[in-house]
Amino acid sequence: MKFHITPTVFIFFLSLLATMGYSQNISKKITGNVFEATSNQPIEYATIAIVQNATGKPITGTITDSNGLFTLETNATDFYIEVSFMGYAPQVFRDFKLVKNKIDLGLITLTEDLNTLGEVLVRAEKSQTEFKLDKRVFIVGSDISSTGASSLEVLNSVPSVNVSIEGVISLRGSQGVQVLINGKPSVLASADGNALGTITADMIERIEVITNPSAKYNASGTAGIINIVIKSSEKRGLNGAASLNAGVPNSNSFGLSLNKRTEMFNLFTQLGFGKRTFKTKSKSTNKDFVNDSTITNNERSTFNEKFGSLLLGTDFHINDRNVLTLSGTYAFEIEDQLANSYFDKFFEETTRTDSWLRQDNTEATNPKIRYELQYKKDFKRHEDQDLLFSALGNSFAKDQKSIYNNTTSFGDEPNTLQETRTDYKLEDFTFKLDYTHPFLEKYTLETGSQYDINNVSNDFEVRDFINEEWISNPDLTNVFNFDQKVFALYSTMAFEDDVWGLKLGLRLESTNLTTELKTTNALNKKSYANFFPSVHTSYNIHDNFSLQLGYSKRISRPGLRQLNPFNNIRNNYSISRGNPDLQPEYTDSFELTSIHKLEKASLNFSLYNRYTTDVVENIISFENSISTSQPENIGTSNTVGFEFNSKYTFARWFTVTSDFNINYFNRKGEFELEIFDFKGTRWTTSLTSKFKLPKEFDLEVAGNYNSKFASVQGEISDNFFADMGVRKKILKGKFILNLSVRDVFATRVDERIVSQPTYYTSNSSKRGRFIVFGVSYAFGKGEAMEFSGQR
Repeated sequence: MKFHITPTVFIFFLSLLATMGYSQNISKKITGNVFEATSNQPIEYATIAIVQNATGKPITGTITDSNGLFTLETNATDFYIEVSFMGYAPQVFRDFKLVKNKIDLGLITLTEDLNTLGEVLVRAEKSQTEFKLDKRVFIVGSDISSTGASSLEVLNSVPSVNVSIEGVISLRGSQGVQVLINGKPSVLASADGNALGTITADMIERIEVITNPSAKYNASGTAGIINIVIKSSEKRGLNGAASLNAGVPNSNSFGLSLNKRTEMFNLFTQLGFGKRTFKTKSKSTNKDFVNDSTITNNERSTFNEKFGSLLLGTDFHINDRNVLTLSGTYAFEIEDQLANSYFDKFFEETTRTDSWLRQDNTEATNPKIRYELQYKKDFKRHEDQDLLFSALGNSFAKDQKSIYNNTTSFGDEPNTLQETRTDYKLEDFTFKLDYTHPFLEKYTLETGSQYDINNVSNDFEVRDFINEEWISNPDLTNVFNFDQKVFALYSTMAFEDDVWGLKLGLRLESTNLTTELKTTNALNKKSYANFFPSVHTSYNIHDNFSLQLGYSKRISRPGLRQLNPFNNIRNNYSISRGNPDLQPEYTDSFELTSIHKLEKASLNFSLYNRYTTDVVENIISFENSISTSQPENIGTSNTVGFEFNSKYTFARWFTVTSDFNINYFNRKGEFELEIFDFKGTRWTTSLTSKFKLPKEFDLEVAGNYNSKFASVQGEISDNFFADMGVRKKILKGKFILNLSVRDVFATRVDERIVSQPTYYTSNSSKRGRFIVFGVSYAFGKGEAMEFSGQR
């Protein structure tokens, strides 16, 4: 008989053991070992309470470990000891012997209490989803918590959430998801490896899913938030996983994750290293209708990357209500890329006038450092009252050199030699303070602040080989500095009862941005402050059907690549560069969602409207067969859409997850006296089927389709691709064999077409099929998880 039920009521009960009636007498050490009477197995998480005789109030307490053992100390003089576990009759000790300030209760047996056991099993046996004001809460029951599965397996049971065999998490079909642990960012939730695999199902109390974040979160937004809440009496001991992967093209990696939990510390570490290769085929065509000339380019490139990383961190439980987290990561990457671009120039599309080969040989090294400090305090007066402070830092550097060699095979084009040098440095810092205060049973106040600092320096030089000498090109050489600071304050107020809820929020973000072209002394400063309101309301029609309505104002600030004005000269006939004068986009987002929970399925229907001003679009200018792309703010966009996603379990061995999104957009804009008004429709769909086969085999097949849609000057072509994976569990998941195939039919092609009266351009790229085989092994409890080796 196994005892993996971790009763929430007793965890909450332990958090109330703060009435310290200590006297100044000598401390007494109390020990014992708790067993189940029928099976003679140790009981983990049994509650040991020291209770004051006079008042019956608890003084202090603890819980048993995985072997049923416990130790605690008290200074109390007039007390009794109570040992209890949900579903079992408690044992009370009033007469005990004190020998050398020690009380040894020895072997303690608990017997089932049949009057309460049935009620406990009904409540705790099956996992369930609860609809809250602005989120859905998945309560992890014993049907999952006792399986020993990893947290990624638990996420697969949550409506609207899908986890691929490779461990990629998506929410309502989108992979832009932020994963939090106990309400805060954590290296354990990073997508860079398999650290989430060290969190097992029996450690998880609940999973919260937020699809339309309130003013509490960054106004720049994400596709959604998943918060994994760990039980306060989390599993002690060592958990971990080791993985070895090999693939075609070259995709070899090794990963090791370890997580050691003690009563006061949670120590975690991760080591990863490997080598990967990406092969890309690209095509481009430039047609100049004015000069009757056409230039085509067929490119084959191979990108090799060697990487290694080390993560170290700890959660220090100062006491039951205070946790301090320290962690740091160091990574180093070595990159090299070789690309061969075959150019042909035609007159009137049929007469070839020139042909040449442009070779690109690039080498780079990238050191990365990430570090974080977090402090969380829980308060005695309410289980949901807490204070969270976090400080995160990140630095990244790139030292890159490229050589471009043009060799003419036909025609009069001269042979040329160019080289570029890039010295790139980035530093990011984020400081956050969040406070949550529930009051009057149904009300909650949230308030806090955030300060983001982003500093980037990009020293870029282009040199031409002329007359046996390297000459710097002043038109393409400069130092670009980017300095952005964002300070935010927010507050939300929520009312929620069993049927209806309302949440109002307001966020203020003040932005100071400075960009500088140092060599040319071109300085650009911007300062702006904006209010970002949010409103969320929900109505639970019954336990299995809920309506949620939300509004939020969002911002999309231009990033470094969009602001950096340097030309990318890899293809001298298809140039892209940034725009330091770019303004941010602002979006008003409305969403109405109905959530249906059926016996075997969960269904979500959403209607949404997004109105965006100062829309950023890449505008192509064309001259002498050269296309130059630069982002510009072009008018407004009004998008109305419908989204449907579902998860249907046809049988225990067969589950289907589907996502469908269609929207109609109306664009209005003007740039340099040219009108850019157009309308269009865009839709995407995906279908994932999961099969649990005999002999502990899992099969997953996923298909994705993105429709063709109009762009500001042309169109984006449609594409279809399919992925599949097979997994074999050995020794109850301690070993896992994994085979995954991405883009099974090698059909995923990204193509953009610009068609104008005086010119036509098309650009397409294709990476092709990836096949990876992996072997994973688990330490301690839970299942092994594969190490993705992502960058």
